[in-house]
Amino acid sequence: MKTSFQNVVWKEGEHFVAQCLNIDVSSFGDTKEEALKNLEEAIELYLEDSSLADISIIENPELVETEFEHA
Repeated sequence: MKTSFQNVVWKEGEHFVAQCLNIDVSSFGDTKEEALKNLEEAIELYLEDSSLADISIIENPELVETEFEHA
């Protein structure tokens, strides 16, 4: 059975961070590809102990920018 997950990846300092939006799992790597590969491995480890019924289905996520004023 295949399940799709929505992930986001960004550069933070010298590393790339990858985070799954469906479950509370993230990872990092020196490249975008490495971060995503490490995230895939982390998700597989997470799923060994969790049920797919506990996972949220996220369809058409939208990134929304919010601005705050601060001192």
